Amino acid sequence: MTADNRCGKITADKEKQRAVSREAARIRRKAESDVLSDLSRLLPLPAAVRAHLDKPSVMRLTISYMQTRSLLSGIGGTLTKTQHAAKRRPLPGRGEEGDNNVERSSQRWEEEETKEKEEKSRVEEEEEEEEEAATKEKKRRVEEKEEWRGPLWQREETDVYLRVLEGFVLAVSPDGDMICMSANVTKYLGLTQAELMGHNIYEFTHPCDHDEIRTNLRLTAAQCAGDHCVQGSERTFIMRMKSTITHRGRATNLKSATWKVFLCRGRVKVCMAPCLAPCPDSVPVPSCLLLTCQSLPVSHSLLSSHTFTSQHSMDMRFTHCDHRVTALLGYSPGELQGRSVYELCHALDTHCLTKNHFNLCSKNQSVTGVYRMLVKGGGYIWVESHSAVLPRVVRGASRTTLSPAPPLCILCVNYVLSGVEEPSLQLSLDQTACRHVNSKYNL
Repeated sequence: MTADNRCGKITADKEKQRAVSREAARIRRKAESDVLSDLSRLLPLPAAVRAHLDKPSVMRLTISYMQTRSLLSGIGGTLTKTQHAAKRRPLPGRGEEGDNNVERSSQRWEEEETKEKEEKSRVEEEEEEEEEAATKEKKRRVEEKEEWRGPLWQREETDVYLRVLEGFVLAVSPDGDMICMSANVTKYLGLTQAELMGHNIYEFTHPCDHDEIRTNLRLTAAQCAGDHCVQGSERTFIMRMKSTITHRGRATNLKSATWKVFLCRGRVKVCMAPCLAPCPDSVPVPSCLLLTCQSLPVSHSLLSSHTFTSQHSMDMRFTHCDHRVTALLGYSPGELQGRSVYELCHALDTHCLTKNHFNLCSKNQSVTGVYRMLVKGGGYIWVESHSAVLPRVVRGASRTTLSPAPPLCILCVNYVLSGVEEPSLQLSLDQTACRHVNSKYNL
């Protein structure tokens, strides 16, 4: 055999290897596309949304809906080491095994070519059978989708709850992945449910809030014990999320998104499912943190006589207060001028005001939660305050710009939630001066 013949044979072998590799890659891509198409059709999303999903989005939403189903079914997450190893197992046809397959296939070119023709004829027959079953499958999926969404009255009831809530519901995994959320999230963030599910919450929240979010996702050892669902302590915190809706209601892109402040309240749900067989290597995994996220409004409508407004300096001293405070607390606006709000707070509730003050200085908006405010003459009332930092504005000749000067003031809207409780109890020296008991709000 001459050198030219040997070179020609080597070149032909290389061409066969390339052809086999291209064909194997094509078959693998087709199989992946078929699997992802099936997954996309199974997602409980409108057809218009599914049509624009790319491959990573299909995988992301599939995992999220599987976690949601597990959560709603009360099935805990217990993963064994065997399951963890299975998740890391490489796919066939890739890596070292894939290289060996290519080498072996190049040596058996004639056999592979014959098998390929047989495979194509078999696939054509199967496609004809699949087309017949496609109609039945489509009908079944539509029925399953309607069953998943629930009856009409149930959906209407859910819509009423979300409207009353004035926010959206969010479920976050211990790693920060957003498992699921209510569909009305678009109203507050400008991003759809499909765009957010499966992503990490740290990608859409302010970097300065990440430590606080991690703290609220953390569990204690006592909450992780046992083979049942455990309701953790209540979590309340303020966080800022990206919003593509401008203050004028217009939509913008994610790169130009602004920060929107949300009051998040919820509980950690730890769901522990016992293994069907003895699994000493099972690892309990907490289910999620269930939150209701309420958008903090910039302005409030004072519709009740049980509400009064107050303005404070940055150290929370009164600079102005409306006249309704006299009927509710007994103090005149002049008596409160220059006094700190901490002087009127019950000693056991000062942590509420301290946390609120910290959030105001860092996030510009906050909610105190329920705390007790002392009444002149004796007793106290339960109050919740919604606060916001008002920036100092300098109006120029052409446009309005924010000045680097310190903020103008802190504006608080105080909602009185009860009448005067324990009017004979005096908790400060100011209450010993004179007694104020308003029978209209007395319990």
